[in-house]
Amino acid sequence: MKRTLQVFLGDDPRPLGTLHYDQSGTREHAAFAYDPAWLAAAGCFPLEPNLPLVSGTQFHRKAPDGSLFHAIIADTEPDGWARRVILRDHAKRRQEARRSGDTGPTPQLTTIDFLLAVDDASRVGALRFRDETGTFQRAGEPGRSTTPPLLELRHLASATRAVETETETAADLTYLRGRATSLGGLRPKCTVIDADGTLAIGKFPSTQDTRAVTKGEVLAMQLARQAGIHAAQTRLVDSDGVPVAIVRRFDRTPDGKRILYASAATLLGVESAAPEEHHYTEIVDALRVHGADVQADIEELWRRIAFSILITNVDDHLHNHGFLHADRGLWRLAPAFDINPFPDRIRELKTWVSPDTGPEANIDALMSVTPYFRIPNRRAKTILREVEDAVATWRDTGHKLGMTDRELEAFADAFEHPERQAAQQAIRP
Repeated sequence: MKRTLQVFLGDDPRPLGTLHYDQSGTREHAAFAYDPAWLAAAGCFPLEPNLPLVSGTQFHRKAPDGSLFHAIIADTEPDGWARRVILRDHAKRRQEARRSGDTGPTPQLTTIDFLLAVDDASRVGALRFRDETGTFQRAGEPGRSTTPPLLELRHLASATRAVETETETAADLTYLRGRATSLGGLRPKCTVIDADGTLAIGKFPSTQDTRAVTKGEVLAMQLARQAGIHAAQTRLVDSDGVPVAIVRRFDRTPDGKRILYASAATLLGVESAAPEEHHYTEIVDALRVHGADVQADIEELWRRIAFSILITNVDDHLHNHGFLHADRGLWRLAPAFDINPFPDRIRELKTWVSPDTGPEANIDALMSVTPYFRIPNRRAKTILREVEDAVATWRDTGHKLGMTDRELEAFADAFEHPERQAAQQAIRP
């Protein structure tokens, strides 16, 4: 099977390139080629470091457990929860077909099927894929919105819970089709339209949760903003007793225009699935090459590391850091997202502070890289004081969110630990 898809950037009517897909038996191949008109345009730029502005087809070697596609395209693929919904929807529809007398062979979902199962209107970033019929994929279904309003949170929560417990009906999966397939991550979530008409993410509790995870994420995100971090707008909504975290999408402008998004792994030009460890100093290096406001974003990155250490946000892998395209191949740090306190995990960062510090989440490692980040000692202490002052209010902030003492106590080990004292010692005159 061969597919040829035109790739577009937002609402720009000019194709920027072509995505080629080829399947032969169990083997799959993909390649990308820039459109000659894009290469000739005055404002053209490379989509990512591993896709330079050259004519002709560029192939991507798939790493073990990596994506078939180049990284900037892979950043729009469904994974985790979204893939689970797609797979179960596919299986349920095949069951329905067999009950109706269809005895033909069951086609296996291919990598291109997953890519094109993502709803076009809510796909992450600005890339769009137009198929051979001229339709942007995934197209909406007639008479059905694939991005529901907040009023439907109850229905969304019920359907996601059914999928988690493997009790979903065909109606549940039909409802989630397109709505729950645009986003990455393992936890249940859906794209929603916020009360003011903007695109947002609704994150739901999991049936496996042993603590109030959605409340904990909202707590962490609000503390981050108090700490001076440019973090995604996040709030808690109660839907018939179900606490849902509503996170404003930052890859759309206020008037709904799409903004090109790249994960940190993409901008570093690395395979996040590879076994090698990666470091925040690598992100600093990438900013110095590709950044639109280099030192401001490097300082922001250091502030985020400090915050992660103090709240035990240790799921800080390269896909939990991102960038938004600013202008002609220059990028800015995206607002911080997916920040969570983990009271039950070893205090080791997924992304090391530097090659020399190892994975330990500690203040000594943080302070050791201030010369590399070109942050003067006095400025570093000011930043760390602002972060520590914000984290110190975690219980009061949690109470303002409506969290009970018992819910807050479940997170205590994430916020109360020796590195808090180390931070207080480091900022003393």
